[in-house]
Amino acid sequence: MASGTEDLLWNLMGTLFKAHPWHGVSVGDEVPDRLNVFIEMVPTDTVKYEIDKTTGHIKLDRPQRYSNICPALYGFVPQTYSERRVAQLCKEATGREDIVGDGDPVDICVLTEKHIDHGEILLTAIPVGGFRMIDDREADDKIIAVLAGDAAYGGMKDIEEVPPTVVDRLKHYFLTYKMGPNQRKNDCEIVEVYGREKAQAVVAAGLADYQQQFGNLQELVTVALRGG
Repeated sequence: MASGTEDLLWNLMGTLFKAHPWHGVSVGDEVPDRLNVFIEMVPTDTVKYEIDKTTGHIKLDRPQRYSNICPALYGFVPQTYSERRVAQLCKEATGREDIVGDGDPVDICVLTEKHIDHGEILLTAIPVGGFRMIDDREADDKIIAVLAGDAAYGGMKDIEEVPPTVVDRLKHYFLTYKMGPNQRKNDCEIVEVYGREKAQAVVAAGLADYQQQFGNLQELVTVALRGG
């Protein structure tokens, strides 16, 4: 447990330097009911942005070559990692033993009635469900959440309350966003649409996978700052 001095050092780091969106931003104190989320893309983006894992900057991953546009705010849950535990949930749900984690933070889509015209922002989201998606043997879950306090979506508690047309639109995007007009084989498949409890379980697994992979970064940084 960090002492008062160690907490002070950590807070000072956050004051002097911009936090890495993946490692330096807290997921919040109300997990798994409410999550801090980092948004990489918004529905008006015509190129694929994503976090550069090393620097924390947003990078252009690829232009969208076709007409697919993400129909919701899209980003990830800080301090999560899709590895053994996330993959295990997918194995249990599908009976497939060849599934592995994709090695990325857990992805999340956030529904809101508001027009938000740029990414690289933090917001508070409430998970209501998700897609158990497999991308070429990799577990690539997409958590579906609503923006906390949103007039249209904020009161929803489970994916059953989300309009089916909105869910279908999200499914269509993730099943087609990598496909060309003449491509017949799709490496992505959605094997399950799940509700709030399973979404929370995926987030919890991602948090545990992160801790196993990276440890407690606050303690590691504090030790380094103290020269130990």
